[in-house]
Amino acid sequence: MNFIETRGNDGRRPSSVTFSQAILKPLCSFGGIYVPEYLPELGEPFLRAHLGSDYKALARAVLAAFEPDIDQAVIDRALDLYDGFDDPAHPVPVVRVRDGLFVSELYHGPTRAFKDMALQPFGVVLSSLAQAREEQYLILAATSGDTGPATLETFKDRPNVKVACLYPDGGTSDVQRLQMVTEDAANLKVIGIHGDFDDAQLALKTLLSSDHFQARLRERHTHLSAANSVNFGRIIFQQIYHIHSYLELVRQGAIEIGDKVYLNVPSGNFGNALGGYYAMRMGLPVEKILISSNRNNVLTDLIRTGSYDLRDRDVIATSSPAMDILKSSNVERVFHDLFGAQRTRVLMAELDENRVYRLTGGELASLQAVFAADYADDAEVDAYISETFRKDGYLMDPHTATCFKAHASCRDKPLPDIVYSTAEWTKFSPTIAHVLTGEADSHDIDALKSISATANMPIPPMIEALFDRPVTQDTVIDKQDIEREVLAFI
Repeated sequence: MNFIETRGNDGRRPSSVTFSQAILKPLCSFGGIYVPEYLPELGEPFLRAHLGSDYKALARAVLAAFEPDIDQAVIDRALDLYDGFDDPAHPVPVVRVRDGLFVSELYHGPTRAFKDMALQPFGVVLSSLAQAREEQYLILAATSGDTGPATLETFKDRPNVKVACLYPDGGTSDVQRLQMVTEDAANLKVIGIHGDFDDAQLALKTLLSSDHFQARLRERHTHLSAANSVNFGRIIFQQIYHIHSYLELVRQGAIEIGDKVYLNVPSGNFGNALGGYYAMRMGLPVEKILISSNRNNVLTDLIRTGSYDLRDRDVIATSSPAMDILKSSNVERVFHDLFGAQRTRVLMAELDENRVYRLTGGELASLQAVFAADYADDAEVDAYISETFRKDGYLMDPHTATCFKAHASCRDKPLPDIVYSTAEWTKFSPTIAHVLTGEADSHDIDALKSISATANMPIPPMIEALFDRPVTQDTVIDKQDIEREVLAFI
């Protein structure tokens, strides 16, 4: 299967590329990104065939449906990294919290966040491609908190690859920051910037599309790629767990194959939701995808009104910082699928130039046929965490808690709802400790111990060890100095 461009072709690039080419060079004409030429059919026969499959077998089958030009041995090595999750036989537990509400726990990998689900295998695939081509690659990553640690973890000490990771200084939790700034592999560079995630993401996209920057890299015999979800190498792995979660409900007797469910996704950059959208388009029985946001509710406004308006908005710091984002990269992949390349290019150009676009009435109806949306503020998030722990005995992080608002407000049918838990409680311990015990302004390590005692839950060793590791990455710079810092690293 080949891949095409969301904003059409400029005549200077190939009109379509292979999967490996799309991974290695993820940005394309007019600032667009790659999408598959078509989506394979993975309907009821596929689901029935894989009812007894474990996660890796299901993953192999989904990947095979896209016919990637990657050696099977490489794919097998990549998927073997799921064996390093908490339970190799069940890397993604799906837990019943109460009638009609299930949580798909995507955080049981090495960095305790859902980004491991895609980035663990992605690192093997990209590094293997670089070695096979005898080429050196710089991988850029911009993070609002979880992409960074997962990217650094998967690429550390891998041959033919260096990573420069941008994060907003003060815009992540302490645990997320420590996961980055204590990394000491020689092929990793962590750069804090004065700004927010949108600034980091804009810097990444600017460098990816900069002829001058790429020329400077060529002088250093280095090619450029990215680990953010602009790279379809991430998205292809993010489809799998939606199918797996559905099959888990079948295996638990909650539904039968063919019954519809809701997918409920906490959404910042929309890659997780896009994986669910593609799974739905390929045949997964989904009633609607519920988009859950925090106070940075630009996606809620888009899905409710058809307007994406950033003109009078600034990023608001919330207790769910991985969703403190205003420009969601993967929305344009949905637009390409619904409206085509020409319209997608117009909408994205309007956003870049005017910081606003508006869908037509018909376009909004198409979007609302698939998605519904709501958002929860910090007080509501605290209440959902407290109530769910007290009544159901289930402890969740603030991002997951936003989904409980959409569960209550967005379902118009009494169908099961699969909430996607994107991070473990350990990543945001001061917020949760305040909810459970009332303590305020506690340091992460004190909050972790308090929660562990209150909830009778152990602190995972990879989190506890962070507080004894020395800080090795202390660079914090202004946005305009990013290119110079990256080139100095290379």
